[in-house]
Amino acid sequence: MPIWQRMLITLALIVAASWLVTLLLEAMLGVRLPAYIAGVIGGITGVPVWEILRRVQAKPKL
Repeated sequence: MPIWQRMLITLALIVAASWLVTLLLEAMLGVRLPAYIAGVIGGITGVPVWEILRRVQAKPKL
């Protein structure tokens, strides 16, 4: 998998995770999550996603 695809998937999951946590917290507690906290959650999500995508790279064809 080329690096641009890994970066695109990682970015999409970072945005989705921060958005989802913000929506869930607002629905459960009625408070809006500050943007910097949502960014931290997204950033923390990005690290394992990147590692998983790096390990899933296609094996070289013989």
